[in-house]
Amino acid sequence: MHFFSQRTNTILLVLALVALLLAPLVAYPVFLIKLMCYALLAASVNLLMGYAGLLSFGHAMFFGTAGYAAAHAIKVWGWDGSAAIVLAMLCAMAVAVVTGLLAIRRHGIYFSMITLAFSQVIYFFALRLPFTGGEDGIQNVPRPEVFGFISLADNTTLYYFAATLVAAAFWLIYRIVYSPFGQVLRAIRDSEARAQSLGYQVLRYKLVIFVLSAALAGLAGALKVITFQLATLNDVNWTTSGEALLICIVGGLQTLLGPVIGAAIIVSMQNYLVAMAEWVLIIQGLVFVVVVMLFRKGIIGQLYAWLETRQARQAAPQLEAHNQAERQSRSQTGQGA
Repeated sequence: MHFFSQRTNTILLVLALVALLLAPLVAYPVFLIKLMCYALLAASVNLLMGYAGLLSFGHAMFFGTAGYAAAHAIKVWGWDGSAAIVLAMLCAMAVAVVTGLLAIRRHGIYFSMITLAFSQVIYFFALRLPFTGGEDGIQNVPRPEVFGFISLADNTTLYYFAATLVAAAFWLIYRIVYSPFGQVLRAIRDSEARAQSLGYQVLRYKLVIFVLSAALAGLAGALKVITFQLATLNDVNWTTSGEALLICIVGGLQTLLGPVIGAAIIVSMQNYLVAMAEWVLIIQGLVFVVVVMLFRKGIIGQLYAWLETRQARQAAPQLEAHNQAERQSRSQTGQGA
């Protein structure tokens, strides 16, 4: 948001918070939570791909693993919701450590294929292990209490709880992106060999961001299961990873708002066009084609590019005047000498 003044950024942030608070008054809270969950999942993919240059085809394994862990902890063990969410994120991070130790040593499509292969292994485990429920999944997961006294049985209460966690997660992403750690990630994305020549432990940075991305995807998966009271094979299916990538591309990579806008478009189409059955996929495909053709950098990415061009055009006359004044000053100095 460097295109706007500090005052404008503050106003936009206040408006966003007000909209977040008032959203349940104009839309169904469960739909809004689903939108936030997929926006966070896409943001975790964007953090890894857009800022570290690591294209993952298997983020559904973190999303789904966390969902199964939270569902089992709440339904079978009777855990508090907050403890179940922490467990879910830890399980996602554990899977990421095992996957990442192998995957980060590869580059490009090889990294992507390894993540996809591990995702398929997790899908097989979810299908065959007895405590996952197989094809039925874990159903009728009760809405838990959090911190021992806040009940999530009410949709509105659950919405504000989820909104708080998702907002905190996006704040964490913002802090990561605009920190020295984030600058190193950009350097690795642009030229891994150069970053390594400067003395950075490239593999360590890649593993850390891979695990952090998995933790965020795990948070999204746990919130989704608590909301819908169901953990299914669809959560660990490769199509979920594909949806997250689609959301990133539609909204815009390397932008913080891109996953939010992309999720709003894709999830809204799934929700409001559900009566059209398989036509939803066709419409999504058409939207994807239009975005790729008209918005090469995604909707938000193209907006940022337009703002950069506009700022450059506005600054051009001032820059030219400054250069002309310098030339005149040098000319007068030369004549005086």
